[in-house]
Amino acid sequence: MRRHNFSYSKCSLFLLTINLLFACKKEENTTNFDNNKVNLVVADNFNLSVFNAALRVSNMDKELQKGEGPYTLLVPSDNAFGKAGYPTVVSMLSERAAIVSNIANYHILDGKYELNKLPFLFNQELKTRRGKVYATHWVKGADTVLTLNGARILTQNLPASNGLIQVLDRVMTPYVHDKIVDAINADASISIFARAIKRTGILSEKTNQGAYTVFAPNNAAMNLLGFQSVQDVELANLDDLKKIVRYHILHDRRFVYDYILSTGNTNMSKQTMLDGNSVDIMLVPNTSSPGSFSGITLRGLGNTNDVLLQKQDILTGDGVLHIVDQGLRLTQ
Repeated sequence: MRRHNFSYSKCSLFLLTINLLFACKKEENTTNFDNNKVNLVVADNFNLSVFNAALRVSNMDKELQKGEGPYTLLVPSDNAFGKAGYPTVVSMLSERAAIVSNIANYHILDGKYELNKLPFLFNQELKTRRGKVYATHWVKGADTVLTLNGARILTQNLPASNGLIQVLDRVMTPYVHDKIVDAINADASISIFARAIKRTGILSEKTNQGAYTVFAPNNAAMNLLGFQSVQDVELANLDDLKKIVRYHILHDRRFVYDYILSTGNTNMSKQTMLDGNSVDIMLVPNTSSPGSFSGITLRGLGNTNDVLLQKQDILTGDGVLHIVDQGLRLTQ
């Protein structure tokens, strides 16, 4: 009997030891859980809820949680997603998974990027998981400004244990076309100008390789320039057509916000186009935020009214496309 009691006591002690070991292991796992990973910092911020939903739909939240990184997340605010057509978490969750994955991955950089330490230059190329983005670091008045693809960075270098978070005022769109000429051809609203680009061959000239910015007149604007159809483009004098096309292209990459940053106190600057002539760039005041600007208008040498942008900052692999409501005129 005594032997039996002794065995029972040893068994009880053994079970107690096992339970204590499991309890310690559980406590150790809980203690070691890192709740400061980049994805959890995003999840804890109520103003970044739509991007958090995008990380979940694309399963990037799991990768970012497990990964050591470092990562840099370029996170549009909820207000930015609202302007892009995703006003709620539900709207993001209901989007197709492939589209959400593209959005999420285009806003993730592998590496730790303190963008405020970049040189003071325009459109410095960085590579995200879904393509190139362009960072500008510049001084405007009393402010030092950072932009990505023309989107302003609202909050810089929000820290996490495996990276950084930069909060943006706009959702960046992964570019579809490597060549700006393909983006022009893909938009039916500028089909007449697209034919002019093709016939002149200006964007195919070897001497003009590199980044471009194109202010493409829509079809109604081309009508006012005397081209009612693509057939009129084919019948036009080639030298005259080249002059028109060259006056709508500059040999550089320029987003709208680049002009806002680079324009002085007069709120007007001049842009030299591919033909050597200049276009006036005027800043549009932001009525809801005195002292700031919401966009630009243009005037060619012969324009008597402001030329307005209908679409802006369409990024391609070799430039930026803007679509305008009037042609830029060399003469009245």
